[in-house]
Amino acid sequence: MTTTRGGEAAVSTQGLPQWLQPVARAAGDVLPEQLSRFLPPESGRGRQSAVLILFGEGEHGRDLLLMERATSLRSHAGQPSFPGGALDPEDGDPEGDGPLRAALREAEEETGLDPSGVQIFGVLPRLYIPVSEFVVTPVLGWWRTPSPVGAVDQAETARVFRVPVADLADPANRATMTHPSGFRGPAFLVEGAVVWGFTAGLIDKILHFAGWEQPWDRGRTVPLS
Repeated sequence: MTTTRGGEAAVSTQGLPQWLQPVARAAGDVLPEQLSRFLPPESGRGRQSAVLILFGEGEHGRDLLLMERATSLRSHAGQPSFPGGALDPEDGDPEGDGPLRAALREAEEETGLDPSGVQIFGVLPRLYIPVSEFVVTPVLGWWRTPSPVGAVDQAETARVFRVPVADLADPANRATMTHPSGFRGPAFLVEGAVVWGFTAGLIDKILHFAGWEQPWDRGRTVPLS
């Protein structure tokens, strides 16, 4: 199912490629605490937001769309991430299809993709990013009809790139990120970037629950410079 600005958004697995079926099944079964130890505050505090986890089939096979945030941004500057951002009033009900529309709207604004070519096939439980106080709904998409993408606004997005799923699962590209704060988490060294933090954590869990994970050296560390 697709969406346009102001239109309805819905989840559908109809016609989904066989290779994405494990991800769709996992989305229906996984619990929030299986994805992250950072869950939305019971107080309701936090800004509602959404990210688009977009799977496609590019020139190098099955892949995932990522972007690198501009170094001038106040929040998560220079960090590779999924397209996404905070819900706007026009996105609609945060408890309904608002996060779906927000994920597609933000992806269009940041990468230039045509949302009509995206099929939303699942939604993961809401998670929390303490440093920015975002309550994030991860939206799963199948890039049924790919469109050209690139950095729309260099003040917000440094670059947009597609990473083969095989490269993400390759043990040679995996490591544990160590942060001066003491934070440790999964990292991926792909496409000239170090993917870490919230984005890497979700990719790590998707690989695991989809059955795509390969044994990797968790003792290999990469310090955050």
